[in-house]
Amino acid sequence: MNGEKDHSCRQIRKVETFAELTSDIFGGAINAFCLHRQLTGDFGEIVGLLEDTNHIQEVDEAKLQALVLTKRGDLARQTLLEDLRILKEAGASPSLNLIKSYERDDAYPPFPTDVYSWHVDRSPVPTYTYLCTYYGNPSDILPNDQGIQKVLVPEIRKELQTLHDGDEVAFEAFLEEYFFDLHYQALPDAQPINLGIGNVWRLAVDHPESPVLPCIHRAPVEQSGETRLLLIC
Repeated sequence: MNGEKDHSCRQIRKVETFAELTSDIFGGAINAFCLHRQLTGDFGEIVGLLEDTNHIQEVDEAKLQALVLTKRGDLARQTLLEDLRILKEAGASPSLNLIKSYERDDAYPPFPTDVYSWHVDRSPVPTYTYLCTYYGNPSDILPNDQGIQKVLVPEIRKELQTLHDGDEVAFEAFLEEYFFDLHYQALPDAQPINLGIGNVWRLAVDHPESPVLPCIHRAPVEQSGETRLLLIC
């Protein structure tokens, strides 16, 4: 699987088609679906033509269609356009991004709350997170039983309580307001799972009607000069 470890985690269910990926229902321990693919085409050609100085650049369909590409570049473009079409028809709002780096968020001690930290996504309404990396380093998943909420780690919680200096009810609201409760710490023997190049993932999100735990994941720290091509929604 492109050099990654086999996705044998009991939280992950492999699917064979986009129809299964977008319609199967989370349940039991399953909080991640994976459509495994071997990509064809030259996605690096597209990255090279679109790359600019911005840390994050959204690539719309008009930009893709305007590119003058080789045959292999065009194969990659058709995959991107088809993925966007399928997910839009499934009711999602996919965004295709070129990423040099995400903004770091370390305004509050004792830990940052950016996407490089193990975290879950939250929504007030039922939804999912779709991810696919076409070029560059992919994201990772942390099995839920291999992580702990950072706000439950005694020394971290004590530091946050000192920072807040309020009653317990207000403290819990403070944790949510600044997204501290969304972040996790990997246990000592944790074995993260790489999402791989070209695979399309659907991850469970923390929302009021979710029947399963949200999926813990993180973005990779980019190397200097590296650009990722990522679909997310």
